[in-house]
Amino acid sequence: MNPHTSALTFTSERPAAAEPRRDGIIERDFMLGGDDGIAGILWTPGSACAAHPVPLILLGHPSGPGLARMRPRLGGRARAAAELGYASVAIEMPGNGTRAPMPQLESARADLMRALDAGERPGEDVIDRLVLPLVDATVPEWQAALDAVLALPEIGGPVAYSGGVLAIGIRLALVEPRIVAAGLFAGSYVPLSILDEARRVTIPLHVLLQWDDEGNDRQRSLDVFDAFGSAEKTLQANLGGHTGVPAHAGEDAGRFFARHLG
Repeated sequence: MNPHTSALTFTSERPAAAEPRRDGIIERDFMLGGDDGIAGILWTPGSACAAHPVPLILLGHPSGPGLARMRPRLGGRARAAAELGYASVAIEMPGNGTRAPMPQLESARADLMRALDAGERPGEDVIDRLVLPLVDATVPEWQAALDAVLALPEIGGPVAYSGGVLAIGIRLALVEPRIVAAGLFAGSYVPLSILDEARRVTIPLHVLLQWDDEGNDRQRSLDVFDAFGSAEKTLQANLGGHTGVPAHAGEDAGRFFARHLG
């Protein structure tokens, strides 16, 4: 399948919130490129219509769990965006969920886990093999999804990126001119070549770092933040592990998007 020529086909539609009559948020599953294409989810606020098209946030998520397992967390982020008047979209990444496996990705992930289990930082070659194929495959698919979603009359932009994988967010922020701001989840598995790309990223950034994230190299995360070329960049660091993100961090990210998406 060539994602650049893919059409968007909705496969289901349901209210997304606990009180749909009050807020009207709609959650729609779709396929990009036919039945064997890329699965995705689009959330739209009740205010979205052709007469008043809304901005869009691309919801990034970790590689590994897959879209189905991530749906509850993504839905929470999408509802927060919808309360601000924004639509949100997420897609299944290559090698994840029901998509065809990427053997090179699985091999690199196994090497990563062996290094972590031994209390070691994975080598740069492992990080390259784990991340670069995923970035190269995922970014064009995000751009194809963006083409298809922006063609809907109720979605008008501007566009922001939110979440991880950090290296995917960096590449998208660099190559996709329709993205005007990014809220990134700090991570340390960033290839050195992607670190070089970060130096050429100039859009406004809001970066969230969990200070005690057990799977993260804090200094590498700080190095990535320092490398960004953006004139406006904010690092929000909170005490706690990977899953200990405080509620106010989401509120702060919401204010960042409100400044740049309107």
